[in-house]
Amino acid sequence: MSSFFTTPASQKKRKRDDDTSASVKKKKSTAPGPAPKVSKNRKSQAAIDESISGSGSEDDGPRRRGSDEKPLSSSDSESEDETGAQRRLRLAEQYLENIKGETETVGFDAEDVDRDLIAERLKEDVAATKGRLYRRIASTLDFSAPSVTSFRADTQTTTSIAVCPPFAYTVSKDITLIKWELPTQPPPLSEKKKKNKPSTKPPAPPRRRPIKLLYTRGNPHESRNPKYEHHTAPILAVAASADGKFVVTGGADKRLIIWSATDLKPLRIFTQHRDAVTGLAFRKGTNQLYSSSKDRTIKTWSLDELGYLETLFGHQDEVLDVAALALERCVSVGARDRTARLWKVVEESQLVFRGGGGGGGTSEKRRPEKDNRAMTNGDMAAPPLKSYAEGSIDRVAMLDEETFVTGSDNGGISLWSMHKKKPVFTVPVAHGLDPPLKPEEASAEAVPDLKAPGEPQPRWITALATVSYADLILSGSWDGWVRVWKVSEDKKRIEKIGVLGKGTFEQSNGQNELGEADGGWDEPSKGIASRGVINDIEVFERGERDKVGLCVVVAVGKEHRFGRWKTHRGRNGAVIFDVPPNMALEAATNGETQEDGNTNKEQSQA
Repeated sequence: MSSFFTTPASQKKRKRDDDTSASVKKKKSTAPGPAPKVSKNRKSQAAIDESISGSGSEDDGPRRRGSDEKPLSSSDSESEDETGAQRRLRLAEQYLENIKGETETVGFDAEDVDRDLIAERLKEDVAATKGRLYRRIASTLDFSAPSVTSFRADTQTTTSIAVCPPFAYTVSKDITLIKWELPTQPPPLSEKKKKNKPSTKPPAPPRRRPIKLLYTRGNPHESRNPKYEHHTAPILAVAASADGKFVVTGGADKRLIIWSATDLKPLRIFTQHRDAVTGLAFRKGTNQLYSSSKDRTIKTWSLDELGYLETLFGHQDEVLDVAALALERCVSVGARDRTARLWKVVEESQLVFRGGGGGGGTSEKRRPEKDNRAMTNGDMAAPPLKSYAEGSIDRVAMLDEETFVTGSDNGGISLWSMHKKKPVFTVPVAHGLDPPLKPEEASAEAVPDLKAPGEPQPRWITALATVSYADLILSGSWDGWVRVWKVSEDKKRIEKIGVLGKGTFEQSNGQNELGEADGGWDEPSKGIASRGVINDIEVFERGERDKVGLCVVVAVGKEHRFGRWKTHRGRNGAVIFDVPPNMALEAATNGETQEDGNTNKEQSQA
């Protein structure tokens, strides 16, 4: 019987040293190219040798490096040795150090303030990642004294506006796209550089009016030319990407055109929609686009590839508006099907929210009064407002990923949550009432009946805007005012703040600035800033994180963007409202913080 000891010396395999065998094995494993074929006899012999000389195994003992390997750095060795829990702890400590570097504290106990600021910042970051409303900025802004600047070009009704600071883009019914440069906010006096010699010349006033940079106009006579690279019918919607590369327009000619934002040259023309394009919205922080149309669909596009992605079906009537935030989902409204739909694109599903009531949900049922007329005991309650049926949902804007607001043709502004199929709260007749038609306007008879036909009708909500992940809502109609609202802390109510340029709502004497009867509800007494129909509102923030000012840009025209049912007295153009921070509130907050810091310091010294 043959064995290792009876095998001839010529067939015996010489046993190598540990270092030599390990290096040879490593070289064989790392050598490029196909492995050489080994016979079965050699494999079995190698297995026998390995079983006898067990000390030559790589698994036993510590791992040794060859001479050709580079030594690992200390950071690499630490990252290899640390566990998952240690790595999470290290990243959390690094995150806290970064936040501490951003917080600036002067004049009070830095330790306490740092702790409060870090805790607040952590809560905000968690809420931002989950897409929840977390910023309460409505009370930090002074809406009573904004600076107002109007600008216009020789165009027809301005139908929509888009902003990518410091530029704005307006479109109109005469197929015109214009690029404007917005005025920058002047720095405060404390931040201006002090010169050695005081200048005798007064400082130059800051530029207030936007500068017209570029414009392009289409030709309606080229409607039958498929190669024409422009719109051939009124442009109804415009949107600008956050990175400032693209501007997108959609028109009544069923075209969606991608423009270069630098020179307004067309990059791509899409004709997949079968009817007019009514709304556009970018997914926040990306170049993914959503477009709504009168063909009852929403389409998604990728502007990085300049390509079409997919179509979302479900609405039973024209889709008039669409809105989106950071997650891959959007909200749309379907006009007279009286539904709002939240589309989860990744899950390929949709949530349907049904309106159509005479107010729906919890609503304000009583007429608001002045502060000096407020009844504490509720004995002299005002008569209830008449409820108007909701015929069409025309506007939508998202507050966060779970909450949005809509505007309807009955003048109602509704607050929705994705966890309820009916509105959480509704503000009825948000922009007042139009007077009833005059007898000669309502009748074609030579001698019309002197009895007033019908009743006052509510003004539609023609524009709606929000600040992302904040509690602020702005609405517009044809009463000449941009009205300001805020969401309560429990996200179950919409509360009045006022109008831009007026600090609080006032009860009027029954007539507005144009001398027309207004129904006697919630009309500011004077100082109309934007005459005509407010067709669109865009909002962006100015300033640092803790000292934020708001810039509101409003598109105004004599007609509604979808038709000429009624011509209103006003001008075609746009208006800019620069809303400053509430300095009184900021000073009071700083004073309280300073007093608390001094008290803590005195206690620590004692």
